[in-house]
Amino acid sequence: MSIVHPNGFGQFQQDSATPHTSRVATKCLQEHSSDFRHFHCPPISPDMNIIELICVALQCPVQKRSSSPRTPMNLRTALQDSWCAKSTGYLQTLVENMPLRVAALLRGRGDPTRY
Repeated sequence: MSIVHPNGFGQFQQDSATPHTSRVATKCLQEHSSDFRHFHCPPISPDMNIIELICVALQCPVQKRSSSPRTPMNLRTALQDSWCAKSTGYLQTLVENMPLRVAALLRGRGDPTRY
């Protein structure tokens, strides 16, 4: 975890998707549980998954292009262009808004939120 987190302690977030609850994944998480804090999310909870928010933010501009990428390399280039168009504070804003997402999810008892 020290490679990812400068102080050597990080957070691991996951939902209850089948690949995350497999015997292999569960065993790995148990073996390395002292390396991070495990933040468990409700199943199918895009409100809490920053990666899903980033994927949507990258996909939308690609889908709105006049011509769809037809090769893996064209798709890669389109996604890179989409990423480069994001402001430098985009990821920081997602992270800073996480407490608001958590509060909204708790208020909604797991139902969809405005995020």
